Amino acid sequence: MGTPTRARGYPPLEGSHALIVEVAPGLAIERVIDLALKSVPSVEPGILFVERQVGVLELHSFDADDVRRAGEAILAGIGCSPTDQLKPRILYSDVIEDITDQHAVIVNRNRQASMVMPGETLLVYEMTPALFAAVAANEAEKVAPENTLVDVQMIGAAGRIYISGTTEGVLRARDEITRVLSSIEGREH
Repeated sequence: MGTPTRARGYPPLEGSHALIVEVAPGLAIERVIDLALKSVPSVEPGILFVERQVGVLELHSFDADDVRRAGEAILAGIGCSPTDQLKPRILYSDVIEDITDQHAVIVNRNRQASMVMPGETLLVYEMTPALFAAVAANEAEKVAPENTLVDVQMIGAAGRIYISGTTEGVLRARDEITRVLSSIEGREH
């Protein structure tokens, strides 16, 4: 989350609490960051990005209460409540066992660090809104820390996750992502 493509800010550190906001139209994110930083100056922005249709903001702090207060200030300032968020919608997921060397090379072509290795199992998962990819990745890492988080794309039309490891670990991650995303309340798309 600290270094997504095209986004710059203060990277969150391990142990930080984060709030991720996605709004449409995209430039409305400038009002959102203004509301958050003026109400709780101690939170740090990690991402501020304006995409074609949405704006994305990530705020973090070691104090969970600061993050919560920033979220409340944003909602009050734009006249919304938590129930106004869109409910996550799972678009696709698949578990591909025994990845070939050629498949691993093509998946890894743009990766700068974590990669899927030949012979591993690969989980691909896609959802909307895109920001829920960060939530899904965090939950997957908690239940199966032995897996490799190959890629998380949380900005754009859809969020995408690539996770590799043993079949057992990948299935555990998939099931937890599905459970968590299905439990989040909000309005339908």
